[in-house]
Formats: sequence, structure tokens, C-alpha cells
Amino acid sequence: MDFLRPASWEEALAAKAEYPTAVPIAGGTDIMVEINFDHRRPEYLLDLNRIELLREWEVGEEVTKLGASVPYTQIMENLRGTLPGLALASHTVASPQIRNRGGVGGNLGCASPAGDSHPALLAAGCEVEVESVRGSRLIPIDEFYTGVKRNALAADELIKSVHIKNATGPQQYSKVGTRNAMVIAVCGFGLALHPDTRTVRTGIGSAAPTPVRAKAAEEFLNAALEEGGFWDNGKVITPSIAKQFGELASAACNPIDDVRGTAKYRRHAVGILARRQLVWTWEQYRGTNGRSLEGAA
Repeated sequence: MDFLRPASWEEALAAKAEYPTAVPIAGGTDIMVEINFDHRRPEYLLDLNRIELLREWEVGEEVTKLGASVPYTQIMENLRGTLPGLALASHTVASPQIRNRGGVGGNLGCASPAGDSHPALLAAGCEVEVESVRGSRLIPIDEFYTGVKRNALAADELIKSVHIKNATGPQQYSKVGTRNAMVIAVCGFGLALHPDTRTVRTGIGSAAPTPVRAKAAEEFLNAALEEGGFWDNGKVITPSIAKQFGELASAACNPIDDVRGTAKYRRHAVGILARRQLVWTWEQYRGTNGRSLEGAA
């Protein structure tokens, strides 16, 4: 196994063009596990740790540009207000040591359906900036996941950053695991309210071959909120709406049975997470709009 260690982004792109099979390594929290257990033996490793560009972020008026190697710890500490859903997801990643090393770019590159950041990215809405010696492009997150641990990157492309819409409303993320730390998600769910567009987005992890959105649930809830005037009157979400939303979110799953949980359990758990998060985010929305729960009920 050869180890490539570029000193700049330009050198990294040139190395990836010359060695398209080279596996990028930044945090190394996924690839090193596979190598140590002899599940994978790449011919080349492309070390990106010397590239400072990948550890930078920029908060714009509408979008935050997050470098691919910004550690989860930095997201938790510095971007909680701008990217609350992703910050919550970052809290659930493994252990403090791994949160200090791992970043969103690694999750996206591995494209595991169980990656903790995927539901939050889907719910927030983002684009993945990728680049090669041929140029750069933005891939919408909805088009990024192409199969089990497969993504839309070309062989010579590297992930440079993620352009994530700044939160205009409450966001939530929860996952089910067999313990509280150092655990792969049995399933995960993310929800984001977008009051500026009067829409809701979701993200589901570890309950389908790829991370997915519960689009039927979104469409139902968007219509229910609009028809009931909920965005304007701040009424409490009715139990029937929450129940239907959860059922539709559960129906969006296409899980498997494995050692961490059954398909039936995953569907059930996603429905519960969806229903709870809807109540949590909506109550937070009502509160931030200056309405007491009693006065709006």
C-alpha cells in the first residue's frame, strides 16, 4: 500500500487524477477500521490532513460553506445556531476522540446509510462541492447517494466542501442505538422546519440502502400546515397530524434485518422519532415566534 501525502489542494487533485483508485483519508475513522480488520486493502491512500483549506468554514447570509474536514467538535462548538440539526447529529458521533478527527466529508465519501450526518444534511438541504483537475461542480444532496456505500463522485473527484442552508427554523436529529456512545445507528431521523419557504424536510438514516427523505410525509405535512394556517396562527399540531406524519415516515423506510435490529423495529422506531421530532420542532417554532403555548392553543 502506497501513501500519498500532498501539501496543497492542487497537489491532492493532481494525485487523485494520476491515481484514481487512491482512497482519501482525513479523519480516518472509517477507512482505518476497515484496513485494521483487513476488510479493505487499497493500493493507494491519499492523505488530506495537511490541507488547511478543508478545515475552514464560512457562514454566509443564506448558506454555510463547510470544509470537508471540519471536525464534528468544531461544528458542535461553532455552528450550533446556524446548523442546529447537524450540530445535534455531531453530538451522537462515536466518542470525543473520533469527533475531534472525523468530519462530514468522510461520512459523505463513505456514503454508509448509517452515517450520522446524512439525515441532518438531507433535512437541512445542501449541495456537495466536488472538484477534480477538470473543474468543480455542486451535487445536490438528493442526488449524491447512488447505492449502498456508493456516491455520485467521479473517480478523479474529491469532496471539497458542503454548502448547507442556514437554519431559518428549528431542526432536530435523533438516532436509536444499542448504547449511548461508540455505536452505529440502528436508525436515525432528522427534521428541519423552513419557515421562509413554509416547507419541511426530513432525512432517514440506517433504514434503507441509502440515506433517504420521507417525501410523502413531507408533502402531507406541508399541505396540512398550509391548509390549517399553522404557520400563521401557531396552533398546536394535532395528534392526528403527528400520527399520520409518523406513519408516512415509517413507510418511507426500506430496511433490513441485521445484528443491530430487525426491519420491523427500524420502521417502527423511525415513525416514533418522526412524530416526536415534529412535536418538538413545532413547539420550538411557536415559542420563537412569541406565542405562549396556552395562548396559541
